[in-house]
Amino acid sequence: MREMMRQAMAQLRSQRMLTVVGITGTALSIFLIMVVVMLQQVKVAPYAPVSNRPRMLYAQYASIVVENTPYQSNGPMSYESAKELYGNLETAERSTIFASYLTVATMTVPGGRPVSADMLTTDGEFWNVYDFTFLSGKPYDQTAVDAAQHVAVIDESTARRLFGSTDAAGREFQLNHSPYTVAGVVRDVSTLAEECFAHVWVPLTTTPLINNTWNSYLMGSFSAVVLAKSSDDFAAIREECDRRMRAYNKTVKESNWQFISRGRPYTKEEVLVGQWANVEPDLKTYRRDRLIVFLILLIVPAINLSGMTESRMRQRREEIGVRRAFGCKRSTLLMQLFGENLMITVVAGLIGWALSVGFAYLFSTMLFLEGYSNTLTMPKVSLEMLVQPSTFAWALGFCFVLNLLSTGVPAWRASRTNIVNAINKK
Repeated sequence: MREMMRQAMAQLRSQRMLTVVGITGTALSIFLIMVVVMLQQVKVAPYAPVSNRPRMLYAQYASIVVENTPYQSNGPMSYESAKELYGNLETAERSTIFASYLTVATMTVPGGRPVSADMLTTDGEFWNVYDFTFLSGKPYDQTAVDAAQHVAVIDESTARRLFGSTDAAGREFQLNHSPYTVAGVVRDVSTLAEECFAHVWVPLTTTPLINNTWNSYLMGSFSAVVLAKSSDDFAAIREECDRRMRAYNKTVKESNWQFISRGRPYTKEEVLVGQWANVEPDLKTYRRDRLIVFLILLIVPAINLSGMTESRMRQRREEIGVRRAFGCKRSTLLMQLFGENLMITVVAGLIGWALSVGFAYLFSTMLFLEGYSNTLTMPKVSLEMLVQPSTFAWALGFCFVLNLLSTGVPAWRASRTNIVNAINKK
């Protein structure tokens, strides 16, 4: 390893122009592909308040059909259906039920201007599944939800707009002309955490949304999220959900509607892949298409870099010939050439990764426009969201593949060079 490092440093010093061009090209290649990766990873990566994403299963929608007919309905569930299907699962740690979409709320205080905010209605378990950072007060619990208490949790930006301070727990305000009390104030949530983003959260029993049902009270306005003890429990949780669904179908048989699972609940990646509520997500096709895009982004710079690698190998032909003459094996020579170039590629890759993080952070409003907000809230991106172990692993993996593509053929040809011709620079 020390010999390869010394050899790599010697190459950097002796061929400065090729080194600068090679490192710059590799860094820009990794930068480009890592920006693409971050655009995807930020939607599934764990960060507050969605730190438990790897252990979450999502039942965003449900599907019901009339047996032996083409009639079906797909969309959010009623609160009662969500409780029967996903509430208090034995194989899960927790589960929560909340509105499938945001609604616009008007918030006022005496003598103040009205404030428009994105509102999400939730149950009490919502605050145990998602890890919000409370700056003041505490969340409301299931007891407050069952009693339909008019309490709310608001984010720090809304607290400042209403009260001029984040220390607002216990203060009163009007929400859509109804009196509410602030239970707690949380740190602002990025719109990229779309499943729990809002400016104000209230008990689902305090709004008319809970009565918004159809299809024999089976469908409505709510989704469910199941928090597993471990991702290894996903199969067991799905099996229990299927059992609960079969049992619930017996109780609603008179409605002529029957629930079908379509493989639910889904992982976060499956939720992103699924375009429609009536189609089960095709995760294999999605991953294959993404892999093809990554390979295209790697092959193009690899072809260019392989030309420079070939040039370096030609300048080292005499050295290679002498080493072969003294008994160096082709495999040893090949691995050393590959290892030397890998070190240079990793250095360039780390530079490219750092550039991609900085670019994504500085130009987040231009890159990340996926989050939904009725009030046109711009997405907030933190370094915690961008600097993930998974993205770092992707960067190292791309460095290895890029090095293999750009160095493999030139190194193989150099290791098989005729000894006499190599010493004579032929």
